[in-house]
Amino acid sequence: MKAIITGCGRLGAGLARRLAEAGHTVTVLDVDPGAFTRLGPAFAGQRLVGVGFDRDLLLRAGVESVDGLAAVTGSDEANAVIARVAQRIFRVPRVVARIYDPGKAHIYRRLGIQVISPVDWGIERMVGLLTFATVGELLALGSGQVDLVEAELPPLLAGRPIAELAAPGEVLPVAISRSGRTFIPTEGAVLEAGDIVHLAVLAASRPRLESLLGTT
Repeated sequence: MKAIITGCGRLGAGLARRLAEAGHTVTVLDVDPGAFTRLGPAFAGQRLVGVGFDRDLLLRAGVESVDGLAAVTGSDEANAVIARVAQRIFRVPRVVARIYDPGKAHIYRRLGIQVISPVDWGIERMVGLLTFATVGELLALGSGQVDLVEAELPPLLAGRPIAELAAPGEVLPVAISRSGRTFIPTEGAVLEAGDIVHLAVLAASRPRLESLLGTT
């Protein structure tokens, strides 16, 4: 795989090192040459200085032949522009942007940009942990139409088949965490007290999931 990473902060540098260690070809762009020190001496990828949405710089980075691009600069606006340029002009197959502002993240998702919003995700996780929420969001998939969530199994569902937590086209159980181990359940799996169930759910079907869990 060939990838471009725009932004060499802690996230960008960590992502670049991980991909390079896995054998992928990585090019990192940043406006600050000093940022490349975060990559460490073992990083064998290419380093280019400049603005990530500069057409000439992207061409030098090989954007026309890469498989993916991650826009992870410190600016939401820059990341959105970089992602749009990569998608619309250069037709990069996989593009993802980090967006800090949750409000902007929803806007960019509606524009078809795959977005990672650490603030949004962190808020959801902390709310769940602090309030003992039954359902906690782990990840928004695609453009936000589908969420990956985890749910603490209500005591009344212990001993019931996992199929009772499925709703065709709306809710799909994908994994169970039990006694420190996570596994993909078989069709006839039976739920046990203390289970954490991981489910894919349509964003619009959260009420349906809460109904299946008996929390509404």
